[in-house]
Amino acid sequence: MSENAHLDTVKTLDQPEPGSTGRARIAYRDIPRNASDPRPRDGANAGILFCGGFHSNMDGGKAAFLSQRCAEAGRGFVRFDYRGHGLSGGAFADGTIGDWYDDAKLVFDQVCDGPQIVVGSSMGGWMALLLARDRPERIKGLVLIAPAPDFPRRLMLPQLDEDARTALDKDGVWHRPSEFEEDPYPITRALIEESVRHEILDGPKIAVSGPVHILHGTADEVVPLDHARRVAECLAASRVTLEVINGGGHRLSDPPDLDRLWRAVDSVSER
Repeated sequence: MSENAHLDTVKTLDQPEPGSTGRARIAYRDIPRNASDPRPRDGANAGILFCGGFHSNMDGGKAAFLSQRCAEAGRGFVRFDYRGHGLSGGAFADGTIGDWYDDAKLVFDQVCDGPQIVVGSSMGGWMALLLARDRPERIKGLVLIAPAPDFPRRLMLPQLDEDARTALDKDGVWHRPSEFEEDPYPITRALIEESVRHEILDGPKIAVSGPVHILHGTADEVVPLDHARRVAECLAASRVTLEVINGGGHRLSDPPDLDRLWRAVDSVSER
């Protein structure tokens, strides 16, 4: 266990819920940077924010791995759960892309300190790209793992069978079988319809002052490799690298994949 592990405890922020007087509790963990590090707070010394995927949580393998490596390197690291995910409050079925992006912005603005490299996995890649668009002055680079911007309409909707479409039309919700968990989880019509407001692939290119490194597996059955190529095309960055992992699936959480992830973080940090 690293000497900073005791600092990686669960903390919370309150996120106002639109249209109500209630607040959602957003859980996060953070490790502060080594305050005695004399290097400028840029590039190799930028903090790292991890944005997780759809229906995932901040204690997954990639986030835990990055937490350990950042603690060992004296780098600031922040991970969090969107509302309705993991340790955060709220119901998953009530969430939308806009809600979860609000959570990412809240953590970025109130917890992350100084320049940041944002690591985004799957839906978290979408969050990272939106942050790069809306917080350009603090984003020094991106690492995107099987990024899935625009996924409800572009990836999910075309795959729905007649029963799923009927459930969405009639009930406003369809319970989708999970490839990674035993129980299905709810997909709502509101999620799909609201997501269009945040689509980026057909919009203006997203400017990133630093490099972007994309990791994507050829055997990813959730987000096709062509989607990563579209992501690369929507960027205006100092350097865009698409690293294709032969035989890699969607999660990219095996030890060799985690080593690749840290090398990608190093590469982006070096600018």
